[in-house]
Amino acid sequence: MINVYNLSKTFYLPKEKRYTFKENLVELFRPRQFEEIRALDEVSFQVNDGEFLGIIGPNGCGKTTLLKILSGILKPTTGQVKIEGKISPFLELGVGFNMDLTARENIYQNGIILGLSRREIDKRFKDIVAFAEIERFLDTPGKRYSSGMYVRLAFSVAAHLEPDILIIDE
Repeated sequence: MINVYNLSKTFYLPKEKRYTFKENLVELFRPRQFEEIRALDEVSFQVNDGEFLGIIGPNGCGKTTLLKILSGILKPTTGQVKIEGKISPFLELGVGFNMDLTARENIYQNGIILGLSRREIDKRFKDIVAFAEIERFLDTPGKRYSSGMYVRLAFSVAAHLEPDILIIDE
């Protein structure tokens, strides 16, 4: 289902900051210097149907970068990623959720963003709500939720997409 071959990702961070138009204009003809940060260096692995893979390591070692590449959010600098199946990434808490909307509204909005039709969301709605354990708070704005309620709701929507591959980051 997932094949990763010689995957590398390099970021280039400017050594000096240029914040204003004037700074950019003055420095226009002086080439910028960049610090090269190698987040991933020739990573290869395979995950077959029915297998689970956990990635652990210290902060800044490239775990989230790898997951973003697998999810199609970032492009690798070199290497190849081949994925067979439908992916549901759950990488950042509540991306696509609006704190001013109710749980009901957020379920529909996020489901549509993740590729479900309104009819598909209707079919899964009760299961999403039950799994998130937010029945009493369906019509309460997200800004009134505890962080645990918010995480459960976001995870429940992602999990009920019925993906072949579920990618989860802390």
